[in-house]
Amino acid sequence: MSDSTVRGVVHVIEETKTYGQKGFRKRMVVLEQDKGSFSNYVPIEFTRDACDTVDEMNMGDEVEVAYRLNGRKWQRDPQSEVKYFVSVEALSYKVLGASGGNAGGAEAANDAFNEVDDEAPF
Repeated sequence: MSDSTVRGVVHVIEETKTYGQKGFRKRMVVLEQDKGSFSNYVPIEFTRDACDTVDEMNMGDEVEVAYRLNGRKWQRDPQSEVKYFVSVEALSYKVLGASGGNAGGAEAANDAFNEVDDEAPF
């Protein structure tokens, strides 16, 4: 199976957040896509060491992100409603057009992705 990709303009870059005793890190980047009559906003999660690669990204950059979909099931207790969640986890990215900031970090960012362990808590 080949990786799926999504293109868009960087609309939001959140700060890295840390969760749990093991220090799992996650950082959200939102891409904006112009669909003509409306804008589409795609939230993408960068996890663990990949959080640091986002430092090379700038607001307004046009980027292409390779990703995988992750899904999970959640139920408070056996009698409660089951809920399902999906997330988009970044595998790598490249800057297609810079906003005027630093666009040269794409190769270093992809190298860092290759070092990331594939085990995730979700």
